[in-house]
Amino acid sequence: MKTRFRAILLFAFLIGFNSCKESKQKAKEEVVEEKLPNIVFILSDDQAWTDYGFMGHKVIETPNLDKLASESLTFEKGYVPTSLCSPSLASIITGMYPRKHMVLGNDRVLPGEVRESKAQWKSTQRPKNYKSVIENFRKWNTLPKLLKEKGYLSFQTGKWWLGNYKNGDFDYGMTHGDPNRDGRHGDYGLEIGRKGMDTLYNYIDLALEKKKPFFMWYAPYLPHSPHNPPDSLLQKYLPKAPTEYVAKYWAMCEWFDQTCGDLIDYIDKKGETENTLFVYVCDNGWIQNENDSSYDKISKRSPYDYGLRTPIMYKWKGKIEPKQDSLTLTSSLDMVPTVLSIVGIEQPKNLDGIDILDKSEVEKRDAIYGEIYSHDFNTIEESLYYRMAMTNPYKIIVPDETNKPNEEIKLFNIYKDPTEQHNLAAELPEIVEGLKQKIETSWNE
Repeated sequence: MKTRFRAILLFAFLIGFNSCKESKQKAKEEVVEEKLPNIVFILSDDQAWTDYGFMGHKVIETPNLDKLASESLTFEKGYVPTSLCSPSLASIITGMYPRKHMVLGNDRVLPGEVRESKAQWKSTQRPKNYKSVIENFRKWNTLPKLLKEKGYLSFQTGKWWLGNYKNGDFDYGMTHGDPNRDGRHGDYGLEIGRKGMDTLYNYIDLALEKKKPFFMWYAPYLPHSPHNPPDSLLQKYLPKAPTEYVAKYWAMCEWFDQTCGDLIDYIDKKGETENTLFVYVCDNGWIQNENDSSYDKISKRSPYDYGLRTPIMYKWKGKIEPKQDSLTLTSSLDMVPTVLSIVGIEQPKNLDGIDILDKSEVEKRDAIYGEIYSHDFNTIEESLYYRMAMTNPYKIIVPDETNKPNEEIKLFNIYKDPTEQHNLAAELPEIVEGLKQKIETSWNE
């Protein structure tokens, strides 16, 4: 009897032991599964899609971004929905078209207002007019807000147009946004990269100290004007460029690349490379004029690919297979839903992009869209200039009948004619009508 009782006790002990062991193992596995990647958005500012080594530029050197591209799922045919910084950045952080978040341009100007200077942004009315834009923007979900569900700390560095960084739901940031202290589109944040990277490093250290996953918004004022690169870089490009203006811009591109390398190296030094998702995009394009410091009209603020197109990269070492994709169309609007899918957060219904890592979603997509408004905007009706649809292989540019009455519809085969030299609209009227209908359907969804 005693022997039998001891046997029962031993059996119960073994079951309990194994059960406890299995529970600990399961708990350990759950902890491993719950380890969330850091997320780093790297955003270039005013750079053409052609102006990288890996995109084929014959002079500009971008070794750090070339390396990132080789280690990423790199989409060569990426697009932003609009070719101006404030609305483009607002779309990146919300995953929505400008017509939804209503950040249509850089500065809001009301009917009948008298300009105080050639640059409306210097107007004393600008902060007052923009206040309602910021208030409306705060109603929407931003990526930092959504990531809080998973315990992320979010950091803003660089350009940020919508007042204080807290308006984007960041936990910490460099932009105070106070108009009384010249806050408009970044203020102190515009120093990152140009004056070192210490603030950014401190944010990373803070997250690691708190043992929290982090979201980093690195949007330096680079290669944006003023084009005042380090002299060593300028001297490197002066003999290779047609003019000093071009040399300065090329040098700025490499300067930006150097700061990207510094950021990536710091994360690697901290042992976080394998636990970090890097996402790269440019907010809008730029073609440097040879004989002055400004840009060509077919780039920034235009509906053409030199304003809208950008490489978009996703790198997560060991998790995302590197590939340079020259065919698939993707949008900066895909960045938010892709990140949310990776970290396991349910996507809000108002998002306009897709999880670009979901092959079935990619296969179902037949077009991506864009819209251009006036730099100094008010309502959609008063400020809309162009609407665009990009497909494989055609892109259509439809000027607004009221605000651009003297311009014609343009159709390009962007796969055979990437610089958009040959307007095919008159030759392919059925394609034109089909794409116009796609735009209308997209707007009415």
